[in-house]
Amino acid sequence: MAALTAFEAAARHESFTLAARELSQTESNISRQIGILEEHLDVPLFVRVKQRVVLTKAGRLYGEQVRASLRALERDTLSVAAHGGGQGSLELAVMPTFATEWLIPRLPGFYALHPELRVNMGVRNSPFQFEEEHFEAAIHHGKPVWPRATSEHLFGERMIPIARQDLVADSIRAPADVLRYPLLYQTMRPYSWRLWLEAAGLPEAMPGHTTGFELHSMLVRAAQAGLGIALVPEFFVSREAWSRGLVQVHSLSIQTEDAYHLVYPNDLRHSRPMELFRAWLLSEACTFRVTGTVGVTPCPST
Repeated sequence: MAALTAFEAAARHESFTLAARELSQTESNISRQIGILEEHLDVPLFVRVKQRVVLTKAGRLYGEQVRASLRALERDTLSVAAHGGGQGSLELAVMPTFATEWLIPRLPGFYALHPELRVNMGVRNSPFQFEEEHFEAAIHHGKPVWPRATSEHLFGERMIPIARQDLVADSIRAPADVLRYPLLYQTMRPYSWRLWLEAAGLPEAMPGHTTGFELHSMLVRAAQAGLGIALVPEFFVSREAWSRGLVQVHSLSIQTEDAYHLVYPNDLRHSRPMELFRAWLLSEACTFRVTGTVGVTPCPST
């Protein structure tokens, strides 16, 4: 590692002197480390020309590879350091809109019960291997299928069509009227409008213009911008969005087959932060299923 670090600095500067200054070493030590590396590789990395050093072609290519590897190692090290020992925290993978619109507003209640714990969040929209990530749990939307993990049901969702009031006015009197407008959908759910139209008795209807967005938060913003009619989970539309002119353009809503789940590796159930967060989350989810709100008598925790 010492030789690689010395080489990366010398390759970046094309100077043993500047590399030594950056690493707080002597120039002779930098030269010795690079000599060890060249001997090990049996490839010349520099051409020595009087008082200068110039990278060979192999040295230039190897320098780029070493630089990328050292940066990746630094990122991984900082990531592990940031997550700490995990004794008082939980590393949770979440979908961004779910986190901002549902989970984060409720977290003060969790911290009031457990002020010594913290939930660190990172974004993941698709299943992943827990063995390859630092996450200890995830909140997932879809089927309760996750390799070598336990999935616990939280709740489903009701999808509603929304748009700016001044875009649609009173023009949506029947479900087929939405076809006169651009239909906005989440790219991970390209079938959502088809399901809505089937529920409306229009299985053969063909939307004329559709636009996809990766996040539901983008969909809500697109509807606010007047780009069309968006089909989104009702609880992802904030009170602020409703107050700024969004309306449900038709009373028809659809209940999706997929649901939200708490997912965690089979061997992590014994973790104290995980156990406490799991019990609190299942209670909040049960309350939400029953009332659609928070602050009401919660369901019993499990």
